Amino acid sequence: MAHELADSIPPGTLLKGRTAGGRTRWYYQGADGLRELAYDASLAGLLALSAEELESHLNALTGVAEAPVELLAPLDDHTEVWAAGVTYQVSREARMEESQEADVYDRVYDAVRPELFFKAMGWRVSGHGGPIGIRSDSTLDVPEPEVAVVLNSAGVIVGYTVCNDVSSRSIEGENPLYLPQAKIYRYSCALGPWIRLASAVENPGDLSIGAAVSRNGDLVWTGETSTAKLKRSFEELAGYLFRADVYPFGAVLSTGTSAVPGLDFTLLENDVVTIEVGELGQLANTVVGV
Repeated sequence: MAHELADSIPPGTLLKGRTAGGRTRWYYQGADGLRELAYDASLAGLLALSAEELESHLNALTGVAEAPVELLAPLDDHTEVWAAGVTYQVSREARMEESQEADVYDRVYDAVRPELFFKAMGWRVSGHGGPIGIRSDSTLDVPEPEVAVVLNSAGVIVGYTVCNDVSSRSIEGENPLYLPQAKIYRYSCALGPWIRLASAVENPGDLSIGAAVSRNGDLVWTGETSTAKLKRSFEELAGYLFRADVYPFGAVLSTGTSAVPGLDFTLLENDVVTIEVGELGQLANTVVGV
């Protein structure tokens, strides 16, 4: 990601990148240009602030910075990433189609309590341009394009980002109790390209989500949806995550997918998956075997 990146970063954006000299830094794109945060800045420190304090802190930054040469996943190594499942009707139908225990997914879609599961620690997450993985012991692997909410330590939504919740449909379909193996493995999660502050996203309840898979230069799958089709609100999902638990470093919660390939499609090594969400940006990753 070269310096021309500076022209594509919208105002109200927090990002993490690597400088030409190899340093890792946090940046903020305000209305009047790109600013570099202090060398010891962390997402955890920023998410310890209230939404108002966070914006005030970022808008007080001075000094124009050069855009990083490489974007990194916009989180700390110890940031927890969680995910919600079966939050869209299409996801409900896809899970029921693949599973030998179809009624489990039927019930959870209509239940009061949502399905939430741990996805990754920050050090395991790929950013824009990084790898995503497919397991060698899986026969059916898919991208899951999603909107993820960024939560401060009080559980308040302070930002949004794009997530690829890569999954093994064959492993989860064999037995719902295999969900951790289907969802949690090396390169199974990508986030980025950056975090848009909540105040910069006009209507998070109606964001367009598009996904495409290219193979050897040819487009082999596309899908599209909108967060308007999400059954549960972002706030409801966040509220359940913070029930009976604390996240002193904040957390990222991916909110489920509604663009699901059919059972006749699986990712292959070297495929390129591109996810674009209106107002949030584009996340692209190359598939590797793990």
